[in-house]
Formats: sequence, structure tokens, C-alpha cells
Amino acid sequence: MNNKINKNEHFLRKPIKVLLITAGTFFFGVGIVGIFVPILPTTPFLLISAALYARSSKRFYNWLINNKIFGRYIENYREGKGIPLKIKLISIALLWITIGCSAIFAIDIFWVRVILVIIAIGVTIHIIRIRPKDKSKIGLSD
Repeated sequence: MNNKINKNEHFLRKPIKVLLITAGTFFFGVGIVGIFVPILPTTPFLLISAALYARSSKRFYNWLINNKIFGRYIENYREGKGIPLKIKLISIALLWITIGCSAIFAIDIFWVRVILVIIAIGVTIHIIRIRPKDKSKIGLSD
């Protein structure tokens, strides 16, 4: 009887593991897009990805944490390091340029424009509230 329970648990673990890896990879992809799209945050999606990988695959988790580019986002978050002032200003400027162009040229529905502006205000407030730090302290260089 005990053997049957263990067999069923093992049978259920594999699909869950695959699901967690797939979800982690999806959120990793969204995080990558967030690097290039100002209104999409990168770090939260990479953190979700790391959490999903930690529960499903040591190999994927270690790859993400030790990755030269993406591991820095997670490391900086864990250590409570802020964003350099220059990066904050560029992010906010790109955010408003993107939202402004979208609202003016791509969106014809008034209430969607209002929602975009509300989102931009929220993201701007969030970015402003993050403490600015010196670039050299967070492992980024020009």
C-alpha cells in the first residue's frame, strides 16, 4: 500500500515539475521583454521565474541565479540595492514617451488612454520610491 502511494506521488510530481519549469520559462521570457519595454518590469518576473525554477529544477535555478546578465537583477533585489539615478530618469522618460505615443497614435478609445496614463503614473511613483544607488554598488557599468 505504501509503495502504491509513493508511485502515485512520483507520477504526479513529473507533470507538476514540467508545469513549473514551463511557467518559469514563460515568466523568464516576460522578464526579458521587460528589459526592452519600459512599462513592463523585469525584476518581478525574473524573481517569479527563479522561485518556480527553485521548486522544479536545480539546473534551471542555478543557471538563472548565476547568469551574468539576469542573475544581477535577482542579486540586486536580494541585497536591497537600489537603481542608479541615471537609470531611473531614463526609465521614467522612456515610460512616458512610450505611453504618450501609444495614447496619441495607437489608441482611439478614451478610457483606454486614461488607463494607460494611470498605469504610467503608478509605475512612475514606484520607480521614484526606489532609492537611487551608485552604479558601482549594484554591479552595473557603462
